[in-house]
Amino acid sequence: MFGKQSGAVDWLIVGLGNPGSKYEHTRHNMGFLTVDLMAEKQGVKLNKVKFKSAHNILRIAGQKCLVMKPQTFMNLSGEAVHEAVQFYKIPADRVLVIYDDVSLPVGKIRVRPTGSAGGHNGIKNIIAHLGTQDFPRIKIGTGAPGEGGDMIDWVIGVPSQAERKVLVESFERAIEATECIIESGCQKAMNNYN
Repeated sequence: MFGKQSGAVDWLIVGLGNPGSKYEHTRHNMGFLTVDLMAEKQGVKLNKVKFKSAHNILRIAGQKCLVMKPQTFMNLSGEAVHEAVQFYKIPADRVLVIYDDVSLPVGKIRVRPTGSAGGHNGIKNIIAHLGTQDFPRIKIGTGAPGEGGDMIDWVIGVPSQAERKVLVESFERAIEATECIIESGCQKAMNNYN
């Protein structure tokens, strides 16, 4: 009845990170690394450029999803998200954001249907651009620096070999949680993955 325009997408999945090789494998790039793996599993690269992002269309749980990595820096991520949301008329509750969280232990994932930015500048900017904090998200724990450690150095630092092993497993769980959110909703994903 309200037929979607052709080329419409059902979901926007956003992996947060900072562009450039300098940041490629840092703790702040957990979102990028997760959506890259998501695309790789489908034999696709996130290499199309539009909406200030690198992106491509993936089929996830039977839905057409625009999977994107904003190419602005982290604290301007909302610009890319806003452009894609406006173009495709995607409601906020179908904008799933995957990102790093220093308040969670390394490799722990947490699904949330809504919430504040919790000090994360990428999320803060997305909330500002969408005008709501009511969008689902998957946080990937990176742990925090030890006593007296510098937070900025920590998030743009590279995880140890042991941490990387745990994080790769968490990317796999985050991909499963993404499928679960799309198929069955946030509550089910929270029950299964938190």
